[in-house]
Order: sequence, then structure tokens, then C-alpha cells
Amino acid sequence: MPSFRLHGIAALLLLISMEPAWAQRHAYDISQLPNTNAQNETDLQTQQQLQRLRQKKRFEDMRRDSQRLLDLATELKEYVNKSGENVLSLNVVRKAEEIEKLSRQVKNNMRGE
Repeated sequence: MPSFRLHGIAALLLLISMEPAWAQRHAYDISQLPNTNAQNETDLQTQQQLQRLRQKKRFEDMRRDSQRLLDLATELKEYVNKSGENVLSLNVVRKAEEIEKLSRQVKNNMRGE
């Protein structure tokens, strides 16, 4: 029994004496840690720049698609004027479908989808 106490006390003294060495070993050098503020700021700037590029591309797409819609509507009007009163050509139907598809695309683009 006394040897058990002696071993317990020795183990306790050993743990107490090793604690400062353990704390030093796990201490972090601040210079080695990444600068999270600068990194977050850089990430934020990058995200803002990407957002501006996406908005610019979306605007250019809307401009191009809107011009295409105008051209298609003009062509559709010409086809309808050439068609007879009781006859619709296949081109008229195709143009109308193309206009419908493109107008949905423009609408979704304006919503940002």
C-alpha cells in the first residue's frame, strides 16, 4: 500500500512538473497564424468583383436578347403580313415559338435566375 501512495505522489509530481512544457509545446505562434481579417477582406473583395462581373454579363445578355426579340417580332409581323387571312405559314409558327422561348429566357434573366 505505501508503494502505491509513493507511485501516486511521484506521478502527480511528474504531471505538475511537465505542465509548463506541455503548455509551451501547444502554444501557437501568432506570426504563423493566417491573418483572418485580411483574408476575409480579400475574399469579400473577390466576391464583390465576381458579383459585378455576373451583373455586367447578365445586363449584356438582356441587351442582346432584347434586340433579338425585337428582330424576331419584326420578322413575325412581316410573315403575318405576307400570309393570307386564312393561312398561317410554318415560319410564322416557328417565329412565334422562338419569340416565346426567348421571352421566357429574358424574363428569367431579369429576375436573376
